[in-house]
Amino acid sequence: MFTGIIETIGRVIELKKDQDNLHLIIQSDISNDLKIDQSVAHNGVCLTVVAMADGTHTVTAIAETLNKSNLGKLKEGDLVNLERCMQMNGRLDGHIVQGHVDQTGSCTEVNDRLGSWEYTFRYDPSEGNVTVEKGSICVNGISLTVVNSIENSFSVAIIPYTYEHTNMQQIKKGDTVNLEFDIIGKYVARLMKQ
Repeated sequence: MFTGIIETIGRVIELKKDQDNLHLIIQSDISNDLKIDQSVAHNGVCLTVVAMADGTHTVTAIAETLNKSNLGKLKEGDLVNLERCMQMNGRLDGHIVQGHVDQTGSCTEVNDRLGSWEYTFRYDPSEGNVTVEKGSICVNGISLTVVNSIENSFSVAIIPYTYEHTNMQQIKKGDTVNLEFDIIGKYVARLMKQ
């Protein structure tokens, strides 16, 4: 379980294809502190550390993960948001994040708001996911508050700290992001269908 509060940014150093799997070798400030078999969210996707060496760690994404996330679109040099799993004796500063991407979305607009940025994302509503204004959403693993919500689109406001310390700085119109919708909202939506 995660909080959506990004710990650091990692850089993709190498990508290795292995049948339907993709091994991602990531360099980051926390790589030396990790251990084999540890769960770490990469752009909001919970992945297991399988190897470590010289300030890098390796995780493996299977075909299912690559199909449901933006990890298969990563290139060497790209930045990824990293968060180690939540400690049970710590604060829940963001919201409850499982590290299970529900679907991807597309950035349709980025507006400079003179001190902050407003990003708008479109997603496929046929998957049954919803957003609500002032509700929580996880974009590339970042816990954010929905500013505007319509049937297949929502906006979030990004403060300078978040912009500088996550990969929001590289997201532009047309880019694909990972979306994890609020777990409480998903349960309520499921109950409403019954």
